[in-house]
Order: sequence, then C-alpha cells, then structure tokens
Amino acid sequence: MKQNDYLMLKNLVKDFHDGRGNTVRAVDDISLSIAKGDFVTLLGPSGCGKTTTLRMVAGFEVQSTGDIILDGRKINTIPAFDRNMPMVFQSYALFPHLTIFENIAYGLKIRKMPKEVIKNDVALAAQMVNLVGLEDRYPGELSGGQQQRVALARALVLKPEIILFDEPLSNLDAKLRIQTRTEIKRVQQLLGITALYVTHDQSEALSISDTIVIMNNGKIVQSGSPEEIYNHPAGPFVSDFIGNANFFDGVVTEIDNRFISVSLLGSEVQVPLPTAGQSFSKGDEVVLAIKPEAVEVRPGKGAFNGKIEVSSFLGATTEYKIEYADGFMTAITPNTQGEIHNYRYGQEIAFSFKKEFFRIYKR
Repeated sequence: MKQNDYLMLKNLVKDFHDGRGNTVRAVDDISLSIAKGDFVTLLGPSGCGKTTTLRMVAGFEVQSTGDIILDGRKINTIPAFDRNMPMVFQSYALFPHLTIFENIAYGLKIRKMPKEVIKNDVALAAQMVNLVGLEDRYPGELSGGQQQRVALARALVLKPEIILFDEPLSNLDAKLRIQTRTEIKRVQQLLGITALYVTHDQSEALSISDTIVIMNNGKIVQSGSPEEIYNHPAGPFVSDFIGNANFFDGVVTEIDNRFISVSLLGSEVQVPLPTAGQSFSKGDEVVLAIKPEAVEVRPGKGAFNGKIEVSSFLGATTEYKIEYADGFMTAITPNTQGEIHNYRYGQEIAFSFKKEFFRIYKR
C-alpha cells in the first residue's frame, strides 16, 4: 500500500432528506487520499460540505454511498467510538464540573485503563500542550485558548490514529488563534499524527497545512500544497476564495509560445501562457485574475488610472480600494522602512500590475 493511501475517501456521497420528499446533496462524489502523518485541511465557504465530510470520517454521519478506508480496511460500518478518531470541536465541549485532569482523563476512564496509566498519560498530554500546573482547575477558570488546549490534550491522550478538527479556533480572538494553531501544528508534527482539519479561514489553512483541499457545492475543486493552491489556483472560485483576487474581463488579441496578449481597460497586457489546463485562441473572451499584492500603486498618471476610495493602514501593509473606469479593485502595498505610501481618500493615482501574477481563465 502506498504511503498516501493511509486514509482514503472513495466516491463519498451524503444526501439529506427534509421530510417533504426533497433531497439535498451535501457531499457530491468526492475522492481523496491522505498520507500517514499529513496535516490535511478541508477549506471552503459555509455549506460547501467540509464539515459533513469530516463527520462521515468520524462516524457521526453515515455516508449515502462510497467508502471510507483506513490503512487498507473499510470502516464504513464501524461506530464512532471504535474508530479512535477523536474530534476537537469549535465549542471545546469540556465538562464544566470536572477538573482539567478529569477532562483530559475522561476517555481513558471510559476505556477502563489502570489508574497509573491514566496518571502518566494525562501528565504527558498536559506537558505537550503546556497545561502543567493547571490540572486541578476547572474549565471556567481558564482562558479560551487554554480550554482549547485541554480539548486537544483530551484527544491526544487517546493516542489516536487520526485526529479531527472542526473549526477549533473560531471562538478565539485573533492573537489566540495564531498562538493555538501554532501549538496544534507543533504537537501534530512532534507526534506524527495524521490530522484532518476543517476551516473557512484561508490564512489558517495556509499556515498549518501540508495539503489544502478546496471544496465548493459538495465537490472538491482543487487540492495541493498551500504554495500550489495560492500561486496556481485552478479557477476563478479558488483564485477569489484563497486570495481575494481582482477580476477583469478581456479579449485575447495575440498568442505566442510564451505570452497571451489581452486587451484590458483600454490597454493591452501580456499574460504568461499557462503551462497546463485550458487552451486559448485569438478572440477568446477571458477573465484575468490578479491578487491585491500584485497591484502596484503610485502617484501621478499612467496607463491605468483611478482614485482612492478607501485607504486602510494595517501596519505591515496598507490596503487600498481603488475606483477606476469600470468599477473597483483592491491593492495591498507593503510598508517597508522609509517607504510608507499612505494615499488618501479621493487622491488620483496610477496603478500597474505585476503581470507574471495574472491568471487567465475562459469566460
């Protein structure tokens, strides 16, 4: 068996029935292979099927058709409590009347493990997630980030084959989210545990994943490394979802063996010829996508001109919403030492594009 076939989803489908004869397909024939020890994130908008997929892997939902295969054996009919795939929830799901030690030990007690084993394993789990000294406290006495680490320790103490995460950081503030996701990734790498993680937060997925699986309308639309997903989106949906891209309509005017020339906003730009995927012909109507950080803003006049509608100073960067002849676009400019450009509302500016970052799609 190949290493990347440790957990396999084969033609997985999940239909829900509303009691009035209507069927809603939440997961639509998806297939996915996950390597042992990988951190895989299901990423997509609300209602795309990512949480339903996670719940089927956990055994909380039964698939309509398809197979879930773990290490070469089908686990379709194995109940959730026998799959050894604990889930870390968004709401922590801690017992408020139990101490931190008792919360972490709960699964081991259910399994009737010896007291000495429980004591040692809980101590090790608490140490891994930096909870030493808090074992006698109650959940209500801890911060949100500490409570989420208790939930993580409670999962880790079971020595799981796979650990599942259902938007575990959604209830934390921005700084705690970054700290806790770093902690999750550190422990996952330390133990070599396979992780399947669900989120709708793009920066979260990019920062912790080995593989990102983009879902929309119950289907997988692209999967790959964070770098591949960000730099080579497979279509306009991924381009917009993962990088808040700007989109422009254009027409192909010329094609050579390196570039496609496209009319854009009354001018012409040369876009790198895609190495794979769609083919283009002269006269094709296309959509060009470019990320905000590949739009350059400067004072004065140029080939492309507009005016500042909104200026948002964000510390390391400044984000601009620019009004131009055909609508609005977003640009993000880095603030380097001695070079902070803070254009104001209504100021007329010129903008240009780092053309190598354009992505081209047929309309």
